Amino acid sequence: MPQPKITPFKVDVAQTTLDRILSRVKDATWPSAPAHSAKGASAPWGYGTNLDYMKELAAYWADGFDWRKAEAALNAHPQFKAPVTVGTETLELHFYHVKSARLDATPIILSHGWPGSVFEFLQLIEPLANPPADQPAFHVVVPSLPGYGYSQCPANPISPRHMGAYFSSLMVDVLGYGSFMAQGGDWGGPISAAMALDCDACTALHINIHGWWTPGVGPEMEEEQAHAAAGQAMQLMEGSYFTMQMAKPVSLGLALEDSPIGWASWVIEKFNTWSHTDGNDIESAYSKDQMLTNIMLYLVTNTVGTSLWPYRGVFEDGFGEPIAPGTQVTIPTAIANLPHEIPMYAFPPRTQVERSYCNIVQWTDFDAGGHFAALEQPEAFVEDLREFAAKL
Repeated sequence: MPQPKITPFKVDVAQTTLDRILSRVKDATWPSAPAHSAKGASAPWGYGTNLDYMKELAAYWADGFDWRKAEAALNAHPQFKAPVTVGTETLELHFYHVKSARLDATPIILSHGWPGSVFEFLQLIEPLANPPADQPAFHVVVPSLPGYGYSQCPANPISPRHMGAYFSSLMVDVLGYGSFMAQGGDWGGPISAAMALDCDACTALHINIHGWWTPGVGPEMEEEQAHAAAGQAMQLMEGSYFTMQMAKPVSLGLALEDSPIGWASWVIEKFNTWSHTDGNDIESAYSKDQMLTNIMLYLVTNTVGTSLWPYRGVFEDGFGEPIAPGTQVTIPTAIANLPHEIPMYAFPPRTQVERSYCNIVQWTDFDAGGHFAALEQPEAFVEDLREFAAKL
């Protein structure tokens, strides 16, 4: 079978595209916000995005943010595109691929989610690929999810498990790795778990979200039930985005794709709510440049709308054979448990997690951080990956 063609790639956004986006930012019209705090929620984010902060971010976006500087950072590591085939469908995937000079390096694929991007992992690449001599090294692969960034969109919504098949094929059939480690958060969690279940070459798993569990497994003990109740309690207010993106992805995509301010508002509210911030100071966790680089990666590639598709794909893409009740992830697994992950997505007690992942060789309770672990806690995250690799 011929080797798929791997083509070098660099981000190079047309100035006309940037001008169009900035024009919409500068010409934005603004709604009103309630004057008082939302009942049961803290001001000034209690009703959603903080309007005053959004205006501040927009002003910086229009007159202070330098996309070309962000573009240079995105191009600091080797990027590629390659056709990847699963079944009868081929998608051209975008990915970073940085090989370590070390002969004992472990191949690793790092998978992002929504509303994140490959940008989350950029500051991890160098320390993972070129560590101190006494630390484990990695060949680092960071792909954009299908329909995100510079990866081709599938014809219809596909599930995280289906995405996992594409990423497994990327690692084995395109890059030629006989074995590899998978890491993921948000959608990257179930994507990585799917690789662990379906691909023999995936020999170790590191996750920072409880994104997949054994069919039929649920809370049993009192502590497990309390955790489940906490997640369910916030589902109405914090999980409504998931329902909307699953039920009406095209309607919502049309609105967000055509409004840079609307899209930015939709995203930064999640970054504020899901992250470990000092009070409601979002910039205690991220800089404006970080947030806008991530936001722009969707806008310059016109993938805001298609990034919503996996929420529908979970329910209508029956990829592969059904996973039988009782099936567990058996390969060595590391759990990165961030203390400020929101209850909907936080790991339940270890007793429950072990009923889905039966070979947990490392469980780390981080001191800080939330949903976007690699971006919030890069140094601790790298250290955790190194410790896991050393145990293998």
